[in-house]
Amino acid sequence: MTDQPNLPQGASYAQAGVDIEAGDALVDAIKPAAKATNRPGTMGGLGGFGALFDLKAAGFTDPVLVSCTDGVGTKLMVAIEAGKHDEVGVDLVAMCVNDLVVQGATPLFFLDYLATGKLSIQDAATVVQGIARACSESGCALVGGETAEMPGMYAPGHYDLAGFSVGAAERGSLLPAGIREGDTLIGLASSGVHSNGFSLVREVVRRSGLSWSDAAPFESGKTLGEALLTPTKLYVTTVLNLHAKGLLHGCAHITGGGLPGNLPRVLPEGLGVRIDGASWDIPAVFKWLAATGQVAADEMLRVFNCGIGMVLVTSEPEKVLEELAANGESGVRMGEIVRSENTYELTAPVSFA
Repeated sequence: MTDQPNLPQGASYAQAGVDIEAGDALVDAIKPAAKATNRPGTMGGLGGFGALFDLKAAGFTDPVLVSCTDGVGTKLMVAIEAGKHDEVGVDLVAMCVNDLVVQGATPLFFLDYLATGKLSIQDAATVVQGIARACSESGCALVGGETAEMPGMYAPGHYDLAGFSVGAAERGSLLPAGIREGDTLIGLASSGVHSNGFSLVREVVRRSGLSWSDAAPFESGKTLGEALLTPTKLYVTTVLNLHAKGLLHGCAHITGGGLPGNLPRVLPEGLGVRIDGASWDIPAVFKWLAATGQVAADEMLRVFNCGIGMVLVTSEPEKVLEELAANGESGVRMGEIVRSENTYELTAPVSFA
Protein backbone atom coordinates (compact mmCIF):
# COMPACT_ATOMS: atom_id res chain seq x y z
CA MET A 1 0.00 0.00 0.00
CA THR A 2 1.47 3.32 -1.03
CA ASP A 3 1.52 6.38 1.21
CA GLN A 4 -1.13 8.98 0.43
CA PRO A 5 0.26 12.39 -0.57
CA ASN A 6 -0.20 15.27 1.87
CA LEU A 7 -3.49 16.86 0.88
CA PRO A 8 -4.47 20.42 1.77
CA GLN A 9 -6.95 20.78 4.59
CA GLY A 10 -10.55 21.00 3.40
CA ALA A 11 -12.07 24.46 3.23
CA SER A 12 -14.52 25.51 5.94
CA TYR A 13 -16.86 28.42 6.58
CA ALA A 14 -14.75 29.44 9.59
CA GLN A 15 -11.62 29.57 7.42
CA ALA A 16 -13.53 31.76 5.00
CA GLY A 17 -14.20 34.19 7.85
CA VAL A 18 -17.73 33.34 9.00
CA ASP A 19 -18.27 32.23 12.60
CA ILE A 20 -21.63 30.43 12.86
CA GLU A 21 -21.15 29.85 16.59
CA ALA A 22 -20.71 33.61 17.16
CA GLY A 23 -24.01 34.25 15.39
CA ASP A 24 -25.76 31.69 17.57
CA ALA A 25 -24.19 33.21 20.67
CA LEU A 26 -25.47 36.65 19.67
CA VAL A 27 -29.03 35.34 19.31
CA ASP A 28 -28.80 33.84 22.80
CA ALA A 29 -27.40 37.12 24.17
CA ILE A 30 -30.21 39.28 22.80
CA LYS A 31 -33.19 36.98 23.45
CA PRO A 32 -33.94 38.48 26.91
CA ALA A 33 -33.87 42.03 25.52
CA ALA A 34 -36.17 41.07 22.65
CA LYS A 35 -38.57 39.18 24.93
CA ALA A 36 -38.90 42.26 27.15
CA THR A 37 -40.43 44.15 24.18
CA ASN A 38 -43.39 41.77 23.78
CA ARG A 39 -46.77 43.50 23.44
CA PRO A 40 -50.34 42.32 22.79
CA GLY A 41 -50.37 40.62 19.41
CA THR A 42 -46.86 39.19 19.58
CA MET A 43 -46.70 35.49 18.71
CA GLY A 44 -43.66 33.27 19.18
CA GLY A 45 -40.13 34.56 19.68
CA LEU A 46 -36.73 34.84 18.03
CA GLY A 47 -35.41 31.93 16.04
CA GLY A 48 -38.21 31.12 13.62
CA PHE A 49 -38.13 31.62 9.87
CA GLY A 50 -40.64 34.44 10.18
CA ALA A 51 -42.38 36.48 12.85
CA LEU A 52 -46.12 36.28 13.47
CA PHE A 53 -48.35 39.07 14.75
CA ASP A 54 -52.04 38.93 15.68
CA LEU A 55 -53.74 42.24 14.80
CA LYS A 56 -56.99 41.21 16.49
CA ALA A 57 -55.17 40.52 19.74
CA ALA A 58 -53.59 43.98 19.41
CA GLY A 59 -57.07 45.48 19.54
CA PHE A 60 -57.68 46.44 15.89
CA THR A 61 -61.04 46.02 14.15
CA ASP A 62 -60.51 47.27 10.59
CA PRO A 63 -56.78 48.04 10.38
CA VAL A 64 -54.63 49.47 7.64
CA LEU A 65 -51.00 48.42 7.84
CA VAL A 66 -48.28 51.06 7.57
CA SER A 67 -44.63 50.08 7.04
CA CYS A 68 -41.32 51.94 7.16
CA THR A 69 -37.67 51.15 6.65
CA ASP A 70 -34.62 53.30 7.37
CA GLY A 71 -31.05 53.30 8.59
CA VAL A 72 -28.72 55.45 10.66
CA GLY A 73 -26.53 56.68 7.81
CA THR A 74 -22.97 57.82 8.41
CA LYS A 75 -23.73 58.51 12.06
CA LEU A 76 -22.55 54.90 12.31
CA MET A 77 -19.06 56.08 11.40
CA VAL A 78 -19.05 58.34 14.46
CA ALA A 79 -20.18 55.44 16.65
CA ILE A 80 -17.52 53.15 15.19
CA GLU A 81 -14.68 55.68 15.43
CA ALA A 82 -15.73 56.80 18.92
CA GLY A 83 -16.20 53.18 20.06
CA LYS A 84 -19.69 53.97 21.38
CA HIS A 85 -22.41 51.59 20.19
CA ASP A 86 -25.10 51.85 22.87
CA GLU A 87 -27.29 54.55 21.28
CA VAL A 88 -27.30 53.97 17.51
CA GLY A 89 -29.89 51.22 18.02
CA VAL A 90 -32.20 53.86 19.47
CA ASP A 91 -31.61 55.98 16.35
CA LEU A 92 -32.50 53.04 14.14
CA VAL A 93 -35.86 52.49 15.81
CA ALA A 94 -36.66 56.21 16.07
CA MET A 95 -36.09 56.84 12.39
CA CYS A 96 -38.71 54.21 11.57
CA VAL A 97 -41.37 54.62 14.27
CA ASN A 98 -41.35 58.43 14.07
CA ASP A 99 -42.31 58.01 10.41
CA LEU A 100 -45.11 55.60 11.31
CA VAL A 101 -46.82 57.89 13.79
CA VAL A 102 -47.03 60.85 11.42
CA GLN A 103 -49.45 58.69 9.47
CA GLY A 104 -51.52 58.01 12.57
CA ALA A 105 -50.22 54.46 12.93
CA THR A 106 -49.37 52.68 16.17
CA PRO A 107 -45.99 50.88 15.89
CA LEU A 108 -46.54 47.14 16.33
CA PHE A 109 -43.30 45.34 15.58
CA PHE A 110 -39.73 45.93 14.46
CA LEU A 111 -37.02 43.93 12.72
CA ASP A 112 -33.35 44.84 12.40
CA TYR A 113 -30.58 43.96 9.97
CA LEU A 114 -26.95 44.16 11.08
CA ALA A 115 -24.19 43.43 8.57
CA THR A 116 -20.47 43.25 9.31
CA GLY A 117 -17.24 41.71 8.09
CA LYS A 118 -16.45 39.90 11.34
CA LEU A 119 -19.01 39.70 14.11
CA SER A 120 -18.20 41.22 17.50
CA ILE A 121 -20.76 39.67 19.84
CA GLN A 122 -20.26 42.40 22.43
CA ASP A 123 -20.68 45.33 20.03
CA ALA A 124 -23.61 43.73 18.20
CA ALA A 125 -25.37 42.86 21.46
CA THR A 126 -24.90 46.46 22.66
CA VAL A 127 -26.50 47.76 19.46
CA VAL A 128 -29.46 45.38 19.71
CA GLN A 129 -29.99 46.21 23.38
CA GLY A 130 -30.37 49.86 22.30
CA ILE A 131 -32.88 48.74 19.68
CA ALA A 132 -34.83 46.84 22.35
CA ARG A 133 -34.89 49.86 24.71
CA ALA A 134 -36.31 52.08 21.99
CA CYS A 135 -38.85 49.43 20.99
CA SER A 136 -40.04 49.19 24.59
CA GLU A 137 -40.40 52.97 24.83
CA SER A 138 -42.39 52.97 21.58
CA GLY A 139 -44.66 50.08 22.52
CA CYS A 140 -43.19 48.12 19.65
CA ALA A 141 -42.15 44.45 19.76
CA LEU A 142 -38.72 43.41 18.52
CA VAL A 143 -39.82 40.24 16.74
CA GLY A 144 -36.75 39.29 14.74
CA GLY A 145 -33.95 40.35 12.47
CA GLU A 146 -30.86 39.24 10.63
CA THR A 147 -27.17 39.36 11.44
CA ALA A 148 -25.01 38.94 8.34
CA GLU A 149 -21.27 38.22 8.62
CA MET A 150 -19.71 38.98 5.24
CA PRO A 151 -15.90 38.87 5.13
CA GLY A 152 -14.39 41.31 2.65
CA MET A 153 -17.47 43.55 2.48
CA TYR A 154 -16.63 45.81 5.43
CA ALA A 155 -13.47 47.26 6.95
CA PRO A 156 -12.41 45.74 10.31
CA GLY A 157 -14.72 46.89 13.09
CA HIS A 158 -17.26 48.39 10.69
CA TYR A 159 -20.91 47.41 10.39
CA ASP A 160 -24.15 48.65 8.87
CA LEU A 161 -27.70 48.78 10.20
CA ALA A 162 -31.17 48.82 8.70
CA GLY A 163 -34.52 48.78 10.45
CA PHE A 164 -38.00 47.74 9.41
CA SER A 165 -41.15 48.65 11.32
CA VAL A 166 -44.82 47.86 10.80
CA GLY A 167 -47.68 49.72 12.41
CA ALA A 168 -51.43 49.85 12.04
CA ALA A 169 -54.25 52.37 12.18
CA GLU A 170 -57.98 51.95 12.03
CA ARG A 171 -59.12 52.73 8.52
CA GLY A 172 -60.72 56.06 9.40
CA SER A 173 -57.91 57.45 11.54
CA LEU A 174 -55.00 57.84 9.12
CA LEU A 175 -53.05 61.09 8.94
CA PRO A 176 -52.81 63.61 7.38
CA ALA A 177 -56.51 64.38 7.30
CA GLY A 178 -58.36 67.70 7.29
CA ILE A 179 -55.36 70.05 6.94
CA ARG A 180 -56.73 73.43 5.95
CA GLU A 181 -55.86 77.08 5.66
CA GLY A 182 -55.42 78.71 9.06
CA ASP A 183 -54.16 75.59 10.86
CA THR A 184 -51.31 76.22 13.28
CA LEU A 185 -47.86 74.61 13.12
CA ILE A 186 -46.40 73.55 16.48
CA GLY A 187 -42.79 72.43 16.62
CA LEU A 188 -41.46 69.81 19.03
CA ALA A 189 -37.81 70.11 19.99
CA SER A 190 -35.23 67.69 18.66
CA SER A 191 -32.66 66.08 20.94
CA GLY A 192 -29.82 67.18 18.68
CA VAL A 193 -28.72 66.34 15.16
CA HIS A 194 -30.73 63.08 15.21
CA SER A 195 -29.65 60.82 12.30
CA ASN A 196 -29.44 63.00 9.22
CA GLY A 197 -26.68 65.12 7.77
CA PHE A 198 -23.77 63.26 9.36
CA SER A 199 -21.67 63.32 6.21
CA LEU A 200 -21.65 67.11 6.61
CA VAL A 201 -21.16 66.79 10.41
CA ARG A 202 -18.09 64.64 9.86
CA GLU A 203 -16.69 67.10 7.32
CA VAL A 204 -17.13 69.98 9.79
CA VAL A 205 -15.43 67.96 12.53
CA ARG A 206 -12.55 67.20 10.15
CA ARG A 207 -12.14 70.91 9.45
CA SER A 208 -12.26 71.71 13.16
CA GLY A 209 -9.25 69.49 13.87
CA LEU A 210 -11.02 67.96 16.89
CA SER A 211 -11.17 64.26 17.70
CA TRP A 212 -14.22 62.40 19.00
CA SER A 213 -12.61 62.18 22.45
CA ASP A 214 -12.07 65.96 22.74
CA ALA A 215 -14.45 68.02 24.84
CA ALA A 216 -17.57 69.09 22.94
CA PRO A 217 -17.30 72.86 22.30
CA PHE A 218 -21.09 73.23 22.47
CA GLU A 219 -22.02 70.92 25.38
CA SER A 220 -20.18 70.83 28.70
CA GLY A 221 -19.37 67.52 30.37
CA LYS A 222 -19.39 65.47 27.17
CA THR A 223 -16.86 64.49 24.55
CA LEU A 224 -17.55 65.54 20.98
CA GLY A 225 -18.42 61.95 20.09
CA GLU A 226 -20.83 61.57 23.01
CA ALA A 227 -22.59 64.84 22.24
CA LEU A 228 -23.04 64.12 18.54
CA LEU A 229 -24.21 60.56 19.25
CA THR A 230 -27.16 61.80 21.34
CA PRO A 231 -29.93 59.55 19.98
CA THR A 232 -32.90 60.62 17.91
CA LYS A 233 -35.88 61.60 20.04
CA LEU A 234 -38.84 59.22 20.09
CA TYR A 235 -42.12 61.09 19.46
CA VAL A 236 -44.42 58.06 19.44
CA THR A 237 -46.23 58.50 22.75
CA THR A 238 -46.62 62.26 22.36
CA VAL A 239 -48.05 62.12 18.85
CA LEU A 240 -50.35 59.16 19.44
CA ASN A 241 -51.77 60.70 22.62
CA LEU A 242 -52.63 63.91 20.76
CA HIS A 243 -54.05 61.98 17.83
CA ALA A 244 -56.24 59.85 20.12
CA LYS A 245 -57.80 63.08 21.43
CA GLY A 246 -58.58 64.23 17.89
CA LEU A 247 -56.22 67.20 18.05
CA LEU A 248 -54.08 66.59 14.97
CA HIS A 249 -54.72 67.18 11.29
CA GLY A 250 -51.22 66.01 10.43
CA CYS A 251 -47.57 66.06 11.39
CA ALA A 252 -44.15 65.89 9.77
CA HIS A 253 -41.03 64.10 10.98
CA ILE A 254 -38.14 66.47 10.23
CA THR A 255 -35.42 64.26 8.79
CA GLY A 256 -33.20 64.67 5.72
CA GLY A 257 -34.33 67.73 3.82
CA GLY A 258 -35.09 69.63 7.02
CA LEU A 259 -38.16 71.82 7.39
CA PRO A 260 -38.38 72.90 3.73
CA GLY A 261 -38.10 69.30 2.51
CA ASN A 262 -40.48 67.59 4.91
CA LEU A 263 -43.34 69.97 5.72
CA PRO A 264 -44.64 70.11 2.12
CA ARG A 265 -44.92 66.29 2.12
CA VAL A 266 -48.09 66.42 4.26
CA LEU A 267 -49.84 69.31 2.49
CA PRO A 268 -52.88 69.08 0.23
CA GLU A 269 -52.51 70.70 -3.17
CA GLY A 270 -52.82 74.48 -3.10
CA LEU A 271 -51.65 74.91 0.50
CA GLY A 272 -48.28 75.98 1.87
CA VAL A 273 -46.58 76.65 5.20
CA ARG A 274 -45.54 80.05 6.45
CA ILE A 275 -42.79 79.75 9.06
CA ASP A 276 -41.46 82.36 11.49
CA GLY A 277 -37.75 81.58 11.49
CA ALA A 278 -37.28 83.47 14.77
CA SER A 279 -39.94 81.49 16.67
CA TRP A 280 -37.62 78.90 18.20
CA ASP A 281 -34.14 78.87 19.71
CA ILE A 282 -31.43 77.23 17.63
CA PRO A 283 -29.55 74.67 19.78
CA ALA A 284 -25.84 75.22 20.31
CA VAL A 285 -24.77 72.19 18.27
CA PHE A 286 -26.23 73.71 15.10
CA LYS A 287 -24.67 77.10 15.79
CA TRP A 288 -21.31 75.36 16.20
CA LEU A 289 -21.74 73.39 12.96
CA ALA A 290 -22.73 76.52 11.04
CA ALA A 291 -19.88 78.64 12.41
CA THR A 292 -17.13 76.01 12.30
CA GLY A 293 -18.01 74.75 8.84
CA GLN A 294 -19.04 78.16 7.51
CA VAL A 295 -22.28 76.51 6.42
CA ALA A 296 -24.87 78.88 4.95
CA ALA A 297 -28.22 79.21 6.74
CA ASP A 298 -30.15 77.83 3.75
CA GLU A 299 -27.87 74.78 3.67
CA MET A 300 -28.29 74.24 7.43
CA LEU A 301 -32.09 74.27 7.05
CA ARG A 302 -31.97 71.93 4.07
CA VAL A 303 -29.70 69.36 5.75
CA PHE A 304 -30.52 69.41 9.48
CA ASN A 305 -33.60 69.57 11.71
CA CYS A 306 -32.06 72.71 13.33
CA GLY A 307 -33.78 72.06 16.65
CA ILE A 308 -37.26 70.99 15.50
CA GLY A 309 -37.68 67.23 15.18
CA MET A 310 -41.44 67.00 14.67
CA VAL A 311 -44.03 69.52 13.49
CA LEU A 312 -47.70 69.15 14.43
CA VAL A 313 -50.54 70.59 12.35
CA THR A 314 -53.62 71.49 14.38
CA SER A 315 -56.66 73.74 14.44
CA GLU A 316 -56.61 73.72 18.26
CA PRO A 317 -53.15 74.98 19.23
CA GLU A 318 -54.08 75.96 22.79
CA LYS A 319 -55.37 72.47 23.59
CA VAL A 320 -52.28 70.88 22.02
CA LEU A 321 -49.95 73.09 24.04
CA GLU A 322 -51.91 72.30 27.23
CA GLU A 323 -51.68 68.55 26.54
CA LEU A 324 -47.97 68.81 25.87
CA ALA A 325 -47.38 70.73 29.11
CA ALA A 326 -49.46 68.23 31.09
CA ASN A 327 -47.16 65.45 29.85
CA GLY A 328 -43.89 67.29 30.50
CA GLU A 329 -43.43 68.27 26.86
CA SER A 330 -43.22 71.70 25.32
CA GLY A 331 -44.03 73.00 21.90
CA VAL A 332 -43.57 76.25 20.06
CA ARG A 333 -45.93 77.99 17.65
CA MET A 334 -43.83 78.36 14.55
CA GLY A 335 -46.20 79.17 11.74
CA GLU A 336 -49.43 78.43 9.93
CA ILE A 337 -50.98 76.82 6.90
CA VAL A 338 -51.72 79.31 4.11
CA ARG A 339 -53.32 79.14 0.69
CA SER A 340 -50.37 79.42 -1.65
CA GLU A 341 -48.65 77.77 -4.58
CA ASN A 342 -45.40 78.36 -2.68
CA THR A 343 -45.30 75.35 -0.35
CA TYR A 344 -42.65 76.79 2.01
CA GLU A 345 -42.08 80.38 3.08
CA LEU A 346 -40.02 81.98 5.84
CA THR A 347 -41.37 85.26 7.22
CA ALA A 348 -38.21 85.88 9.27
CA PRO A 349 -34.73 84.44 8.73
CA VAL A 350 -33.30 81.70 10.94
CA SER A 351 -30.18 82.97 12.70
CA PHE A 352 -27.30 80.66 13.56
CA ALA A 353 -25.23 83.45 15.14
